[in-house]
Amino acid sequence: MRKVTVAATQMACSWDIHSNISKAEKLVIKAANAGANIVLLQELFETPYFCIEQNDKHFGLAKEYPNELIYYFSELAKKLNVVLPISYFEKSNTVFFNSLCVIDANGEILENYRKSHIPNGPGYQEKTYFSPGDTGFKVWNTLYGKIGVGICWDQWFPEAARSMTLQGAEILFYPTAIGSEPHDQSIDSKDHWQRTMQGHSAANIIPIVASNRIGKERVNDTQIDFYGSSFITNETGATLQQADRSSESILLENFDLNEISQKRNEWNLFRDRRPDLYQNLLTLDGES
Repeated sequence: MRKVTVAATQMACSWDIHSNISKAEKLVIKAANAGANIVLLQELFETPYFCIEQNDKHFGLAKEYPNELIYYFSELAKKLNVVLPISYFEKSNTVFFNSLCVIDANGEILENYRKSHIPNGPGYQEKTYFSPGDTGFKVWNTLYGKIGVGICWDQWFPEAARSMTLQGAEILFYPTAIGSEPHDQSIDSKDHWQRTMQGHSAANIIPIVASNRIGKERVNDTQIDFYGSSFITNETGATLQQADRSSESILLENFDLNEISQKRNEWNLFRDRRPDLYQNLLTLDGES
């Protein structure tokens, strides 16, 4: 058996950056003390979700890789013997990315990933700040198994989940910032959001861990109510743990990676793939 315990977390963020980091640290410590080996924090947890507006001042939040936030959590990961995917706003020369690195349980800072899919809409104006990632989808070989991590909008794309699983990922993690739609308050995407990832889980026979933020964040007349609902699935896509919409939370679940690998082999989904028929997936319009 290769047993691993994963944790999903959720919290609210303010413009007190030190407070946000402190809250994140406390969640990691609490999860580790409860037995977690890999702890997921939400997307861009260092600040409020600044993409709610277009304002050039927010470029000042960006940091190069690696940076003091990553070093801080590297020390924490080493102290607690936990794996930590850390989301942050990256500056690389004159270009900016929505990025993440994985810190191994010995404190080693592993490769950097840049968010591949960048959304843009009312309240979610990420194209103002982030260029499309150029790293490709990544899998990290950690002390507790091989993990894949996508960032928020990446979680809507089956190609990303399939790519990471093809590369050997044994669990997929998705740090997230999603909530209400400022242009239409009647829209509640929570169930849709969850079912999409449950489909990735089922189609790839792989557990998924998703962490979302909570709280109301407002700029002028635009407000997003982040709906939390962080969750963990098993390898069939069934939801094992789910947080509520408003509470700071930690979810924990145990998996036997060898047992899941055996199930994946038994279903033969990867044996029966036909990549020779998938050429149109490399096009934008399905044709050329």
